[in-house]
Amino acid sequence: MTNRDSAGAVTQHLAVPGGNVAFDERGSGPLILLVPGMGDLRSTYRFLAPALAAAGYRVVSTELRGHGDSDASFPSYGDEATASDIAALLRQLDAPAVVVGNSMGAGAAVIAAAEMPELVAGLVLVGPFVREPASANPLMKLVMRILMARPWAAGVWEAYLPKLYAGAKPSDFAEYQDAVIAAMKRPGYARAFSLTTRTDHVKAEESLAAITTPTLVVMGDNDPDFPDPKAEAGWISATLGGATVMIEDAGHYPQSQQPEQTATAILDFLSASGHRGSGRGAEGHRA
Repeated sequence: MTNRDSAGAVTQHLAVPGGNVAFDERGSGPLILLVPGMGDLRSTYRFLAPALAAAGYRVVSTELRGHGDSDASFPSYGDEATASDIAALLRQLDAPAVVVGNSMGAGAAVIAAAEMPELVAGLVLVGPFVREPASANPLMKLVMRILMARPWAAGVWEAYLPKLYAGAKPSDFAEYQDAVIAAMKRPGYARAFSLTTRTDHVKAEESLAAITTPTLVVMGDNDPDFPDPKAEAGWISATLGGATVMIEDAGHYPQSQQPEQTATAILDFLSASGHRGSGRGAEGHRA
């Protein structure tokens, strides 16, 4: 059985060791792979994916392990596991891609680009976790592990998620939040989410020195996950020799909070780095 979303994209599955990872595909042209962050669904890109496809790109949105339409049977989760899935999916799609990663998905994208540069033609890092937070300490990690434990993980995430949408919220935020939490409450998925929260970004930070691909950092100016979002974005851009675009009135999810600003930033980056779309919308994306 296949599932089709409101924009006509069909849910597909890729078998990798430990289970199946869900993804969907739309459009044609140069490949863009969209990777969500922890506790999120691939439909976080529900506004961005159609805009990129209309601009002449083949757009694939993938689900994380243990999230959404992917299986929750995997033995491992987090940055490195997701990087492995990115590589497997790009091999299956038989094309290098510009990888757009949000939050933890950005860290996974960095690892994939460092270890398999032939598969990654560019990076767009959105609200990126690519290093351990400077304020991290063992006590807070223990508290977070307790809060995100299986019995109450979904309830804690439901309460916390609105805070990550600092700034403007998408018009369908309540409906989307309900979908995220309903997916997490299915048997086995709260456990998978809880295990995903235990990831660290040490491998991502170690991988930064090996990145040679063109890179764009997209950061919401109100992103509550960083004490100084602009400074964090600037550090990442300087480290990778890339560019930064700050998105006004957005928190951790500019792709859905400010999709037009975010699409413009990404399309400008793609054009400047030689990854022009093939469709009729490619030249008129500002309209």
